[in-house]
Formats: sequence, structure tokens, C-alpha cells
Amino acid sequence: MPYHMNLDQILQLVNQTTQTVIQDEAPRVDQEAQWPEEGIRALQRNGLAGLVVPREEGGMGQGLYALARACETIGTVSASTALCYGMHCVGTAVIAAKATNQQRNEFLQPIAAGEHLTTLALSEPGTGSHFYFPQTQLLLQSDDEYLIRGSKTFVTNGGKADSYVVSTMGIEPDATLHEFSCVVVEKDRSGLEWGGEWKGLGMRGNSSRSLTLNDVRVPVQNLLGERGDQLWYVFQVVAPFFLTAMSGTYLGIAQAAFDNVRQHLMDRTHRHSGMSLSQLALLQHRAGMLWAKIERTRRLIYHATELADQGDPAAVLPILSAKAEVAHCAVDVVNEAMTLAGGIAYRDNSRLDVLLRDARAAHVMAPTTDLLYTWLGRALLDQPILDS
Repeated sequence: MPYHMNLDQILQLVNQTTQTVIQDEAPRVDQEAQWPEEGIRALQRNGLAGLVVPREEGGMGQGLYALARACETIGTVSASTALCYGMHCVGTAVIAAKATNQQRNEFLQPIAAGEHLTTLALSEPGTGSHFYFPQTQLLLQSDDEYLIRGSKTFVTNGGKADSYVVSTMGIEPDATLHEFSCVVVEKDRSGLEWGGEWKGLGMRGNSSRSLTLNDVRVPVQNLLGERGDQLWYVFQVVAPFFLTAMSGTYLGIAQAAFDNVRQHLMDRTHRHSGMSLSQLALLQHRAGMLWAKIERTRRLIYHATELADQGDPAAVLPILSAKAEVAHCAVDVVNEAMTLAGGIAYRDNSRLDVLLRDARAAHVMAPTTDLLYTWLGRALLDQPILDS
């Protein structure tokens, strides 16, 4: 069973699933802006949806390092699939962090069994990258029911997941200032209204849609942790898991671009001289620089996630910087690869065209690169990470 696998076996299974299913589906995912149904279902069938579910709930019991490696592998062939899978794992980690017995039975065990897909619904119109200050309202309607009212944007797996981890703000008269909470909302709750299909420049298969919650009623048992716990969840669970999933995905993009252009340099020969591009000193130098950029970014991500899995508080700085650094790495490497490959890479829907469009999302996906460097600087200077 998957939960008996060690990390090496898990990563082999990720690679096998990527090469046999996800890779075949990848062109359609981008060209048709199609949610990666086949890839996600294959990951579920193989037990990989339970990657971060505790072993006692039937999952694989893995942490950030395994998540980074899995998203990296998937991201080399389909960034959209890696993003959809990564967001499921982030949502799963949030549910698992303080799960009640009922939440273990209703969510974690079905996730581990490959029967339930989840995701986050945090971003909102009007708050920009400040996704940790939700305006979606949470009202205690009765002793056993909450009412949720508000809007979310850029919900990955939107309309495809079985549940959504929704961030909210308490509005009762006795609610404290900034009483932010996380609640699980199942897909079949009355009052969920989805916006139009996602049509993005890149990451075209992630079904990133807007969601309006029109007085959606959920049982109080769907509250994660305690009222007001949302900021704890954001910085103790969402941030490390989300940044890790994104870091792995964009690292996969950078590696795919390098592999593509490396093969081009080795295969291409000038007819007038008979010389391979791989024999030209300038191109050798530039290929070496690309490899070094990717490898030092990879080591930062692996180091950060290993520290975090050990519970080392020193992990905060490298975790914050990892996604910012890999954003630069992915965009720079794909740009340079396109330059080295020349006109052949500039064709519509070439492999590097797809990678360039996907990579560009790295800087703008919240928390943005600028915001991450700001948080990093504040942490280094012993200042509060969040504005008052």
C-alpha cells in the first residue's frame, strides 16, 4: 500500500505517473486550457493525493521536502498539473494541521484513499497579494451552523475540487478585530457560484476561477482549529506548504527549459562548417551558467524544506526566499534558453513558448516576489513580517 512506501519509492511512483500519464496529457492541457483530469486522477489512483496526509489516516506522512520533489518532477512536463496537485497538497496540510476526529474521517481519509480532492480559496478581489486579510464574512447562524458570504479569486482547481479551504473574517458584534478563520466548504453546498473558465497566458490548465459564496451554510464542525486561527494557519502551514509547492513547480520549469536547450545545442550542426553548437565556447559557457543557476536554486529549496521538516526555526528565511529565487531562476533560464535555441524556439506553441508563459506566473502569484523579499528583509532586521 502507498502509506508503507519510503521516500525513494514515493518519488519513483511520482516519476512513473509523470512519464506514463501526465506527459501524454500535457499538450492538451496547455493548448485547450484543459484541467488535467487524467493526471490528477492518476495521482489519486496511485495514492499520491495522500502525500502529506498522516500515515495513521492512511496517507504517506510526508512533508515539505517530498512535496518539493514531487512538484519538481511533475513540473518538468506539466506546470499546470504540478500547480493543481500542489494546491491540493497545501489544502490537505491545512486540514490536517489541527484536524478533529470528524475532519479526519470526512476529509483526510478520503483524500488518502484518492476519493477527495481539495484546494485553497484564499485570494480575494481588492486585497491583491494580501491574501491573509480576508474580507469574506463568517457569521455564526446557530449553535451548529455558520453562514459564509463573500468572493474569492484565482481558486486553483476551481469547480473541480471536492472541497475548498476558505479564509473568512468574523462579523459578529463580539468578534475580535481581525478574527480570521479557515473553514472547509464542500463543493455541493448551496450558494456556491463559479465565475467563467480560466483563460490565462500561462498555467492554462489550472482552472483558476472566481468564486462567490452567497450565504453558504456549513456546519460548525467544518471550522479548522479555533475561531481566529487563520493567521496561524497562514504562516505555520499555508505559507511553507504553498511556497514549497510553487518552488518545486517552477524549478521543474527551469529544468525542463535547460534540458530542451541542451538537447538542441547537442543536436544542431551548422551546415557550412559541420560544427555542432555544443562545440562553440560561448554556448558552452552560457550552458554552464544556466546549469549553475538552476542547481544553486535547487539546493536552496532542498535545504529549506529539509530544515522545515526537522522543525528548525532557521527554515523561515530560506523558505521565504526559495519561491522568490526560483521565480527569477525560472524566468531567466527560459528566456536564455529561448535565446540560445534561436528562431526555432520562437514558434507558436513550441516547448519553450509554453515554458516561458508558465514561468512568468512565478513573479505575480501571491505572495509576489517583491513581497517575499520584503518579508525576508523584515525577518532579518527583527521587524514584524506583517504591517500593523
